[in-house]
Amino acid sequence: MFAVIKTGGRQYRVVPDDVLEIGKIAGDVGTIVQLGEVLVLGADTPVLGVPTVAGASVAAEVLDHKRGPKVISFKKRRRKNSKRKRGYRDEITVLRITEILADGNAPSIGPRVRKAKPAAEAAE
Repeated sequence: MFAVIKTGGRQYRVVPDDVLEIGKIAGDVGTIVQLGEVLVLGADTPVLGVPTVAGASVAAEVLDHKRGPKVISFKKRRRKNSKRKRGYRDEITVLRITEILADGNAPSIGPRVRKAKPAAEAAE
């Protein structure tokens, strides 16, 4: 089963266990967030939303918050001794899709438990 979701003005085709980088959304690392704007639910018979599918949502686990690559905007007017250089970096949230919910259900899968790294023993 797949779904097409809309978040941050962009559309993404997702299936369970996909990892996405989207514009920053609220949520702490390790929590489950629900994305409610589902445009299409796909299986053997796809369901198209008008504009969204009623009662459908996608549950995702927040893996990380980070910043994207630097984008530089440089403008120069020749022979005028005029130039301008500006740059910015987008705020990004990394998500793992846990499940696609069709009938307004709550997410049944919780966040994955990370294994603790063993403490390094002091070298003698």
